[in-house]
Amino acid sequence: MLDPGAVPVSSPAAEIILGLCIGGLILLTVAAAIKGIRGYRAERSRARAVSELVDAVAHASQEWLWAVNDEGKFTFSSRASIALLGYDPSELIGKHYRIVIEQDELARARGSVAAATDDSGPGWSRAVIICRHRNGAPVWMETAGRQSHAGSGLGPGFVGTSRQLPPQSAREIVRQRITERVEETLRSRVVLTAFQPVHELAGGKIIGVESLARFPGDDGRGPEHWFNEANTVGLGGELEFAALESALEAADRLPAELYVALNLSPETCLDPRLPGILEQAALPIDRIVLELTERLAVEEYAPLAAVLAPLRRRGLRIAVDDAGSGFASMRHILRLRPDIIKLDRSLIAGIDSDETHRALGQAMVEFAKQIGATLVAEGIETQAELSAVTQLGMDAGQGYFLGRPTILPADWESWHKHSVK
Repeated sequence: MLDPGAVPVSSPAAEIILGLCIGGLILLTVAAAIKGIRGYRAERSRARAVSELVDAVAHASQEWLWAVNDEGKFTFSSRASIALLGYDPSELIGKHYRIVIEQDELARARGSVAAATDDSGPGWSRAVIICRHRNGAPVWMETAGRQSHAGSGLGPGFVGTSRQLPPQSAREIVRQRITERVEETLRSRVVLTAFQPVHELAGGKIIGVESLARFPGDDGRGPEHWFNEANTVGLGGELEFAALESALEAADRLPAELYVALNLSPETCLDPRLPGILEQAALPIDRIVLELTERLAVEEYAPLAAVLAPLRRRGLRIAVDDAGSGFASMRHILRLRPDIIKLDRSLIAGIDSDETHRALGQAMVEFAKQIGATLVAEGIETQAELSAVTQLGMDAGQGYFLGRPTILPADWESWHKHSVK
């Protein structure tokens, strides 16, 4: 049965009610659409404002804003790259970040970023990286950044900012890095020794060797660079002693008839530890030659001469390195009267064809005879140079033509039967 109070769906009243409902829904939908449009416009307006703000910051800020994709190629660069690195943004977009970071700095840069990464998220801050200016000069930068994802508009990769460190801050970080590197070298005792043979020119036999420090993993930098850096942080003497002890230990594998020249700065010779180190060495003191370098200048010779005198009386010999390359070496010769004078490569190069070099070489031969010193020609690299220094009457020589430095004991042990024809 039908309910007496029910209204049939086909009645006019039902149609009116249904029409009002539909109309209300339409009005609500239209109102919602209008509100949505207004919200979309407001959102676009806010997005435009944010975009303009970001663009203003990117153009006006002295900090460099950048983005790289997951292949390491730049996808964005603010104009600060011009002032900081010498590159217009258009020159960086699409290029790998190696364009502004040296190859040998990449591993250190990644380590710096890893150390500065916050454990609570994917970002990092205050990571110090050495970038490369377009002109090749290093630029110390402090960077902050985070990962970017596929939906970010820049794609997966990294976004960040970089600013140039003030000179004082960069110098402090440099000193810290040098100190850490040298201290790690001293702790791990990884200083190696290479020996280079010294030949008697008249007979051709090997009469001695010069010890040369070698540092594993030095990124192509020479030993002189290591010692200079160590001196800047007050660790030059410690590094010299490490090289000295390494050489004394390695010398046990050398033929017994050879002398061993050990490079040492005048300042380190004044260290009270030196006599004890030499006395405890297995190498007899009459086979040891202290080769004084020009690494540090000598202000007063009397203390140096006083320290060396008792050692010289026991058989220690003194050599002055790089004679003729600067005033300091000649002053060493005049004040210390060394047993051996080593002529610098700059005087030996081309001595076979340069009359000025020949005249100076002849004068040094006569000078050495007058003071009773042995004269060694360093850096002989050709047969013509070897013939020239031999004809001039120099006593001994060393250089790549006669024998390269080597860290192999098998090479050292063969030298007792080697001679130059």
